[in-house]
Amino acid sequence: MSNLSGFLAQNALPVENIKYVASKRFLDDNKQPLEWEIKCITSTEDEELRKSCTRRIPLPGGRKGQYTQETEYTTYISKLAANCTVFPNLNDAELQDSYKVMGAEALLKRMLSPGEYADYVLKVQEINGFQTLQEDIDEAKNL
Repeated sequence: MSNLSGFLAQNALPVENIKYVASKRFLDDNKQPLEWEIKCITSTEDEELRKSCTRRIPLPGGRKGQYTQETEYTTYISKLAANCTVFPNLNDAELQDSYKVMGAEALLKRMLSPGEYADYVLKVQEINGFQTLQEDIDEAKNL
């Protein structure tokens, strides 16, 4: 039997937070772009996020009482990005007030342009171990 000690929690390497420039519009005192800090969440946290974005919908043409589940993908991605953002603190009331929004997801969408937001979401997914569509395509080409 193989040695399982490498799988013990105390022997697992921690997942490090990463720094990422989400936008060149936010500058520090030296006129350098501010780095955002992004963390990886656990599978349990991800499951809770997905559940919160899933709803039951009746099956079209189905019998009464038949439902299917549908996950609202854009809501899930928005919550994932907000939950993985360590810095800036998207739950800071002063920051939310300055953009005249309530909630971390709304603040993130207001702070970043559409292109910046799309890039940021891709980075968050990458940090959490999700492959992008382009990576899937590249991998398929190499087979």
